[in-house]
Amino acid sequence: MDVRNNNGGFVNVYAIDVLTRRGYFNMTRRGVPIPPVSSRTVLGQRALELPTILVTNQHSLSDAEDFTEGYRTLKLGKVVGEPTAGWIIYTGGVTLIDGSVLRMPATKIFASDGTPMEMHPRPVDVPVMRPMGESYTGKDSQLDAAVAELLKQLPPAKRTSSSGIR
Repeated sequence: MDVRNNNGGFVNVYAIDVLTRRGYFNMTRRGVPIPPVSSRTVLGQRALELPTILVTNQHSLSDAEDFTEGYRTLKLGKVVGEPTAGWIIYTGGVTLIDGSVLRMPATKIFASDGTPMEMHPRPVDVPVMRPMGESYTGKDSQLDAAVAELLKQLPPAKRTSSSGIR
């Protein structure tokens, strides 16, 4: 999951919901020689049921910070990259007399441990700072580190891609 440079919105709760869903029984067809599969998948319920990694950076704001906090708190996987910006403020619009709209902070957000999230960037588990100018080279050291961490979560037999490259 890559939330780098996400400056806000409100989709985090829906994505976290899908990532937290876990299978609790398996299904297979009677008399058909196929292995059992997760009931959630067979029943069409949205559930990833696979290991994930989260990549974030200092340009991840608001919704990306909510997502990072939820991902970390629910122990869905490691967070790789740079801490978020600490800019989660939940604003609302106020219309001025001339018709223009001013955004005003309306709700203060706290982590589950009571820490205010505003002005408190969400931390990472694997710190990776991209060198200046790296984006012009086609290399992405944060994404490379995230893939390396994700591969560590897979059983050895599944670590080889279909092209045979490890």
